[in-house]
Amino acid sequence: MRYEQLQWQEQMKIQVDFNHMMTEFIGEEEGFTREHIEALAGKIKDSHQRMLKKSGSGWLEWRKLPMNQEEVVTKIVRTAEEIRSRAEAFVVLGIGGSALGPLAVQTALNHLHYNELPTERRGGPRFYVLDNVDPERVAALFDIIDPAKTIFNVISKSGSTSETMAQFMIVFNLLREKIGSDYAKNIIATTDAEKGNLVKMAREEGYTTFTIPAGVGGRFSELSPVGLLPAAVCGIDIRELLAGAAYMDKLCQQEDVFRNPAYMLGVLQYLAMRRGKNISVMMPYTDALKYFADWYAQLWAESLGKRTDNNGEDVFAGQTPVKALGTTDQHSQVQLYVEGPFDKVVTFLGVGCYRQEVTIPKVFEDLAGIAFLGGHTLGQLIKAEQLATEYALMKAQRLNFTVTLPEINAFTVGQLIQLLEIQTAFVGELLDINAFDQPGVEEGKNATYALLGRPGYESKKQELETRPLKKSEYIL
Repeated sequence: MRYEQLQWQEQMKIQVDFNHMMTEFIGEEEGFTREHIEALAGKIKDSHQRMLKKSGSGWLEWRKLPMNQEEVVTKIVRTAEEIRSRAEAFVVLGIGGSALGPLAVQTALNHLHYNELPTERRGGPRFYVLDNVDPERVAALFDIIDPAKTIFNVISKSGSTSETMAQFMIVFNLLREKIGSDYAKNIIATTDAEKGNLVKMAREEGYTTFTIPAGVGGRFSELSPVGLLPAAVCGIDIRELLAGAAYMDKLCQQEDVFRNPAYMLGVLQYLAMRRGKNISVMMPYTDALKYFADWYAQLWAESLGKRTDNNGEDVFAGQTPVKALGTTDQHSQVQLYVEGPFDKVVTFLGVGCYRQEVTIPKVFEDLAGIAFLGGHTLGQLIKAEQLATEYALMKAQRLNFTVTLPEINAFTVGQLIQLLEIQTAFVGELLDINAFDQPGVEEGKNATYALLGRPGYESKKQELETRPLKKSEYIL
């Protein structure tokens, strides 16, 4: 296998370029120096030690996923082959990381119009992710699939995620109506090994089941069965994906921040936050990585947006993630990034070699304003636009990184996942917060349960009923 060859691995190594975070390029007022980084040596050492300690205690089980799943991978590949042979569609029922991760990997590694390809070119079922409870969207899906020829992968570790379980209840009822007693063969459950409603139902109903390992939260779960099964069903080489993540993990085991790409990304983002840079923009220069910006937004926001630190003190930590797409958003957002407030760090995702190329024909040669484009390729154009945007930000003294994938394949995408997850966890340690919980989400969840009459939430319902009434004069 190519991913086992050391020379190929080196050729496919992701490059992290932080030149435009440094004073030599963007000036002393906005940029950082080696001395700024080295001044954090003690904090970096302590954070690294805490990462090691958490790895031993189960908090960082997601870091082990690239190395410890051979038995699970074998089952996933076998199951995926069986699904590909009989299903017309494969639908993920999930929300958050259970949806964003599979969508990001699928769109990165498969044809951008995968579902519209002829069956013989796809070689497998059409792929859909149902990650919302918008009734129009749910109904629209059933207009284009035949449930009897569809495999539904319901993903919920707790088995009580309201949105996902509501979707599943609709699917469950529909399959019983369409198929009858054999409906269970169209359902796959990905959930906790022992706890929760979903694993109980799966055992009673006889669903094929995959386990989300303990210590692997939703936003860190893409390299578990949560993401590996959908990827394999869509024909993606999940062993290469995991090999890429394992390769990056090895690069990120060192304490030396100048040799650890995830730590360097994390340290510079942390320094930027301390200067009030409270917005983190991810801007891929390829449609293939467009949904990685969505996946990153959850990873970054839910992990780092915390009111209190590990001592219970109010810190109101975090950085607001923003997604952009090059070149599209050069014509919508970049004006703000170049001339607006100095409150952002931009991370560009670039590609060394695009998988397809299109040449611009030499036409309209009498029109100097466009004739110069003729003979160039679209790959040359998009790379020039990325370089020009990086330059414009640098010239305006705006902080920016560039992360470049030599090409987009399963190995480099695996690297990118592991890189960003380790970066996020490390920034959590630098901020002295818990990057693995999400207490701010719970209030909305609990209020939803109360409004819909879930047992045990009567006091919350009473609290909602006594909330201040809205004033009509403030409604236009």
